[in-house]
Amino acid sequence: MTAKVVQFAQIGPVTFERNRRSKNIKISVKPDRSVHVSFPFYVSSSEVSQFVMKSIGWITEQQHKFETKKSKIEPSQFQTKLHSISIIEGTENKTKVNFNDIEIKLANFNSDSSRSYLENVMVGIYRFEAKKILPPRINDLALKYGFQVNKITIRNNKRNWGSCSSKNNISLNLQMMKLPDELIEYILLHELVHTKIKNHGPHFWAKLDELTNLRARELSKQVRKFSTYTL
Repeated sequence: MTAKVVQFAQIGPVTFERNRRSKNIKISVKPDRSVHVSFPFYVSSSEVSQFVMKSIGWITEQQHKFETKKSKIEPSQFQTKLHSISIIEGTENKTKVNFNDIEIKLANFNSDSSRSYLENVMVGIYRFEAKKILPPRINDLALKYGFQVNKITIRNNKRNWGSCSSKNNISLNLQMMKLPDELIEYILLHELVHTKIKNHGPHFWAKLDELTNLRARELSKQVRKFSTYTL
């Protein structure tokens, strides 16, 4: 797979990627308003660019929806996999850690700087938890079901929950820490099946069904309800 970024005046940068799994041109708009286009190898670059230009109206509409839906930060308390998080108002953006209790103070709940600060702190928390939880769990599953994994990496990926290379190196998204345990396990199994089956054909889904009690498609739909973005 190869990717390149092209700047469009109306919609900003667009990432183009040839994908061996693509059967047609697909445009996706992310919560940060970024645009990604995947397309088959046999489609020309000019054809893809024309397709994007014809879709400018739809793309700007989606970007506007994400902008208006931007979540408002409010004082809150919640649990992650390993921590108790408190978000409160303060005189400056500051984080206090007391073992598993983390207090995040924000100077202005409505400012972009506070939002960016909170996102960075949460990424750090999710990264720590992902490194603690995911590698041991996927290794346990690999041993249980007879899969061979080479290298496991944790990344903050905006495009997918995980990936498996031709050498069986598995990359996992730290944002998985937001998901219910059942869906985390599904994603791990999904990538493990890719160590043997490098596509999403019938054999892949049959194997994944075998490992998920015939719930592969159902769990896949549930995962798509969640965003790979921090907030």
